[in-house]
Amino acid sequence: MQDEQPLKPDGTAVIIDDEYLRPFEHVLKERYARFTQDKERYDPLNSDFSLGHKVFGFNATPDGIFYREWLPYAKTVHLIGEFNNWNPHSHALHYTEYGRWEIFLPNLADGSRAIKHNTKVKISVLGANDETFTRIPAYINAVRQESGNPVYDGLYWEPEDYQWRNQSPPKPERLRIYEAHIGMATEVGKIGTYREFTRDVLPHISYLGYNTIQLMAVMEHSYYASFGYQVTNFFAPSSRFGTPEELKELVDTAHGLGFTVLLDLVHSHASSNSSDGINLMDGTDSCYFHSGGRGVHSGWDSKLFDYSKVEVKRFLLSNLRYWLEDFCFDGFRFDAVTSMLYYHHGLYKVPMSYDEYFGNEVDNDSVVYLTLANDFIHNLNPNAITIAEDVSGFACLCRPVEEGGVGFDYRLAMGLPDKWIALMKVPDEQWNMGNISFTLTNRRWKEANIAYCESHDQALVGDKTLAFWLMDAEMYTGMTILQDRFLHFHINLP
Repeated sequence: MQDEQPLKPDGTAVIIDDEYLRPFEHVLKERYARFTQDKERYDPLNSDFSLGHKVFGFNATPDGIFYREWLPYAKTVHLIGEFNNWNPHSHALHYTEYGRWEIFLPNLADGSRAIKHNTKVKISVLGANDETFTRIPAYINAVRQESGNPVYDGLYWEPEDYQWRNQSPPKPERLRIYEAHIGMATEVGKIGTYREFTRDVLPHISYLGYNTIQLMAVMEHSYYASFGYQVTNFFAPSSRFGTPEELKELVDTAHGLGFTVLLDLVHSHASSNSSDGINLMDGTDSCYFHSGGRGVHSGWDSKLFDYSKVEVKRFLLSNLRYWLEDFCFDGFRFDAVTSMLYYHHGLYKVPMSYDEYFGNEVDNDSVVYLTLANDFIHNLNPNAITIAEDVSGFACLCRPVEEGGVGFDYRLAMGLPDKWIALMKVPDEQWNMGNISFTLTNRRWKEANIAYCESHDQALVGDKTLAFWLMDAEMYTGMTILQDRFLHFHINLP
């Protein structure tokens, strides 16, 4: 047997399995070189670059509290909150370098903290336009909206350390994913909680035989109807469902039941809400985002990250590490990867050719960030799982980074659940078996896929669940032929 040739260390090894990539060898080399340069420059695994949450925001020491913020175009910054009766002048941050501001609050004479746990905090900023405004710290790890208050408040959060009981289970060879939204996982007409999910839903999922849970809407979002996809506070678990420690209890209990737990991660865009989120942090539209029209997703009215910026990479890589280490998530489903990959964000077309996968419409800053993120995640936790929500079939998205791929473990095969819903809308005898077979098998070689029978995209966003398509109102009126169809297809009776 001929010895296998060693991988070329230039990002072109993927061509061995796909000669159609040969004309784009120069693009593969360029992307890989940029990734390598970033990895060597930032060394996120071994440096504090991915520990931004341990540097910025609030960080307690034995002697007091450091607070730091990146606000490159701010003119003055003051820390305000219940601890100083919201005095806009008493606690000024001082500028250090590279757009960084900081303040140290020493412990009080009795040894207690200058800011009490679970009390409100914000910053008052004199921005680039000479206007003064308040913001929630970008790295805040807890927020809350009081009843009757139209906006959120940041919280200084320093509870007792959560004591973990269970380790993550072994990485499943085949994922059987239960997608869940904490707030909607209740039969009662109210928003569900982490504790209720832990008590009531986890045993049910275990009984059904799933091995993986994917949690939606965990990252804080002020607009509840966005299903969690308009994130305002990237390091704060949603306060609607309970406290950060109650989320840890949920993940811990899930691990004890043998579940791998994935976070539905939104790094593709951010809420344009500046009162609660990270938009206009320093008074400019370009702090974490592209300025002008390039920084706006016209379909979602949200802000688009500038992945070429050092502090944006620090913010997002630190966010990955935070959820993996502080909350022990086992990986991520990256939302809206198609939007990240292309300048047009898939708004008016879905690329489906090699020329489009390697052409001028691809945002290579995003590709390099996603490659860096996957490489970092899998080196930090070799058992971590990453899933890309991409509808375009982007070439090499799920090939290993060392071969020239972007490094995701799986692509979300979004066409399959759409196909199941489409089949429910026509009589069985009109099903096109050739088209069904093509949809089931239309995937790139050596790039693993995950397919749901249905997900929130079908069940919630402008459509109905499979059960409702099969039965609809007939479920309330009698055992008709529609219910018989449900029993055969949905419950899989003979």
